Amino acid sequence: MSEPPAGPRTAAYRERRDALCWLLLGVAGLALAGLAVQLDARLGTASAPFLGRYKIRIGAGTLLAPAVAAVTLWLAASGRLTRLRWHEIQLFGYAAGLAWAIALALVDGWSGLTKALGSPEEYLGDVRQVGDAPLTYLRHFTADAVYHSVASRGHPPGPVLFLWALQQIGVTDHIVLGFLITAVSVLAIPLVLAAVRDSVGEEAARRYLPVLVLAPYAIWTAVSLDGLVAVLGAAAIVSGLRASRRRVRGWAAIGWALLAGLLIGVASLFSYSAPWLGLSLVCVYFARRRASLNALSGIGALLPVLGAQLLGFGWADGLVAAETDYAARIAPYRSVLWWSAISVVVLLLAAGPPIYASARKIRNTAMWPFLVGAGAAVVFSIAAGLARGGVEHAWLPFFPWLTVAAVAPERPGGDPPPSPLLLVGIGAIVAVVIEALLITPW
Repeated sequence: MSEPPAGPRTAAYRERRDALCWLLLGVAGLALAGLAVQLDARLGTASAPFLGRYKIRIGAGTLLAPAVAAVTLWLAASGRLTRLRWHEIQLFGYAAGLAWAIALALVDGWSGLTKALGSPEEYLGDVRQVGDAPLTYLRHFTADAVYHSVASRGHPPGPVLFLWALQQIGVTDHIVLGFLITAVSVLAIPLVLAAVRDSVGEEAARRYLPVLVLAPYAIWTAVSLDGLVAVLGAAAIVSGLRASRRRVRGWAAIGWALLAGLLIGVASLFSYSAPWLGLSLVCVYFARRRASLNALSGIGALLPVLGAQLLGFGWADGLVAAETDYAARIAPYRSVLWWSAISVVVLLLAAGPPIYASARKIRNTAMWPFLVGAGAAVVFSIAAGLARGGVEHAWLPFFPWLTVAAVAPERPGGDPPPSPLLLVGIGAIVAVVIEALLITPW
């Protein structure tokens, strides 16, 4: 397929080409997953590439998500969003992203906001173990791992203690709790937009807005405590960018760098994979020639971890316990070879077509530090044999950063392309289809 000469239709041509390449890869990946199921490979699920089961559901709730997607795409294509001021762009991104995530969840009715909370395999079932003694729970968390839910065994105690704190302030209704968790998780959208703006300018951030808002991985953002990790990680990266601005020096730089590390440290108490986002901070500091800030962010990151250690929870001990449980409970029953390939298929589908354009143009953007941290986390997970189902949930903190280069110029220093609305629209269709067919365990 030859490329046409540069002209007004070149960007549209390249977008169609990216969409076609992504579709071919996606179809090939689904065929591979289907083959694994037919061969009765050790997958631990009959719904590969995802975990769950398939059942067609079409109803009033199924129409809400396409309506949200259509309105968002129309506003972006009509140019109405260009008239908004920056804080209005962020507010719109948050509101539209929340509507998208909730609309997808409501395909299952109200249970879309509550089923994860009521599952015995999820965190909420462990809250009763905390009782009136959170410090005792923290001290015995690792030793009592065998008594925890499946979700808690693979994570630090942060998620359970967060839910316990919400119950202490009176948030007990499952629908309210599900909506609140989703509303907090979607805060990642304005934070990622702020990071893009700080790195490559406001115009590119505005064009990236639809990619973030209508991302297919919003299916798993609803009622997800991994979404909280995404928010903490995004806030950390924004803080690191503030610390390393050219004109920010002295106490201001110290404060922002410490805050960036502190947020990574807090995120690490929610997820053992969160420290990978710290690699993005390291790359940002070196790219901006402010390498000394690494020491400050490193100190900030250690504070929550050491604080938890003093209170009785050893982060490293928890990680070892999680890996031991994984090796005994999951590894023998899920083929590492099949899932290593299938997890890449999940990545393609969950991030949508923009991930292909982003991968193609990664060398053309100053946002490469974001892709390094998120990409390293994904590669390590696969290489270490940890990606054996459920990555659509586990990789939520990394998905937004893997598509940032979708709005990068075609060559270094060039003009940013228009917002890739064709890619976004195809991704939205994929999300609606997946939600209508797949019943997830979350």
